[in-house]
Amino acid sequence: MLKRKINRSLRTLLDNKREFLTLPGVFDALSARIAEKVGYPAIFQTGYGSAATLLGMPDFGLLNAGETIDNARRIVKSVSIPVIIDIDTGYGNPLNVWRMVKDLEDMGAGGVFLEDQVWPKRCGHMMGKDVIPKEEYIVKLKAAIDARKSKDFIIVARTDARASHGLSEAIQRGIEYHNAGADVIFVEAPQTLKELREIPSKIDAPLVANMIEHGITPNLSSQELKKLGYKIAVFPLSGLYTATYALQDVFYELMRTGSTKKSRQKMITFDDFNRLVGLSDYMGMA
Repeated sequence: MLKRKINRSLRTLLDNKREFLTLPGVFDALSARIAEKVGYPAIFQTGYGSAATLLGMPDFGLLNAGETIDNARRIVKSVSIPVIIDIDTGYGNPLNVWRMVKDLEDMGAGGVFLEDQVWPKRCGHMMGKDVIPKEEYIVKLKAAIDARKSKDFIIVARTDARASHGLSEAIQRGIEYHNAGADVIFVEAPQTLKELREIPSKIDAPLVANMIEHGITPNLSSQELKKLGYKIAVFPLSGLYTATYALQDVFYELMRTGSTKKSRQKMITFDDFNRLVGLSDYMGMA
């Protein structure tokens, strides 16, 4: 009764021409369970959110492979929908990428985002990024493709070249990464609506758009992005930022007043929370 199994492959969702994927960013098992309960068909484990919640640190190359895998294991086990894992640059060379993809697929993950930044990487909407030579990245990408057992495991190739080399270079990398075998292409941090339009006009592949509130890229809705020609919209930090705001708000209230009465209308109830985490499934085992 407690065993969970992924009920739809990402490949099925990706190959459905009418399907547009809106992926919320999750950072722990609880946020994953909430996303599943709301009804999302797939979710995204955010590296930014993992660094923040596991370490209390920024997305600045501080998270390591072990921490990412451990967090992925908890998240994947907590839900029955596909989870795409942000593995940053793969935490090393092609061998490290190969091993990481094998481990993640074996534990039931649905795919990975693999980027071409110089390590230590940083959040795609931060300044000061640079990218490795595309030939070096393609070796990593091919290692990821070789490592997977099934094409149901999706490889998303992300390029951060827009910031350091311009949009034309980023688009060219996207084309080459797709030709090398990536299932989905992610050109990170376009800066204008014009750039958002240009990417799908020149890259004939399923595309990701990354929507970070108050980030570099214009924040569009899933419906708007679908019309532009994107296949996936990732909202990686919406949940993290909302949860952080809510925690600060209630903690400040408790500090000031010694009570949480004003915040209770924003809280889930004791019984509803127990239902969310499946308490009834375990009651008969105690």
